[in-house]
Amino acid sequence: MPSAAERTRTLVHSTCSSVLLITGLDGARPEQLEPRLRNVGPEGDLFLLFPADSPAVRAATHAQDDELSAVLEITDVAPVSVPHRIRGRAWITGWLTRVPGLAPPGSMTLRLEVNEAYVDDLWGASAVEPEEFAAALPDPLIRDETELLQHLHAHHGEQVRSLCGLVGREGREGERGMKSVTPLALDRFGLRVRFQDTAGPCFDARFEFPEPVADLAQLRRAMRRLFEAATD
Repeated sequence: MPSAAERTRTLVHSTCSSVLLITGLDGARPEQLEPRLRNVGPEGDLFLLFPADSPAVRAATHAQDDELSAVLEITDVAPVSVPHRIRGRAWITGWLTRVPGLAPPGSMTLRLEVNEAYVDDLWGASAVEPEEFAAALPDPLIRDETELLQHLHAHHGEQVRSLCGLVGREGREGERGMKSVTPLALDRFGLRVRFQDTAGPCFDARFEFPEPVADLAQLRRAMRRLFEAATD
């Protein structure tokens, strides 16, 4: 399974929404504190791009040499419609400064020097040390995950539904008892599916690949093997 640091880095590099919460900054609307871009530097610092007139930029400018603490909150929402759609959140705390000269006209880059991080997601909740965050790599499928899950849901519903047989719901009677079977999350280690039973609450099942995949070609082979196992 991915480590907490890897999961946090994956959320940073994803298209998930985020907001920068700054100590002492009141009155700003949430949309004014959403960075346009997020990136991680070689030392593990976060670089966040904002409009030059953003309240976040003004706060960092006013602070100058003083330490300005901030928290980047990232919310991960499933790209397909499922019950309980929020898949997880991450909070990265640190000190905020301006980085002049690293942004296009009309924008400003802010650096968040990471002090600590915390992730609470489908895998569980865990703290992340700055050194772990700096050394971790994002999941190689993160840029394609949204499109892949939506494609599975829209065009391979029967194959996804066949996974009922791997969670003890064999046969047509068992499959009819499922209100919905929806692909929920995908990473290099496997596929997570959310099952909604007509007779009870929803539950998740995790289907691990025989070995981690590194690219889309390996993913296609792993998914084909998974669906073949479900129909044997």
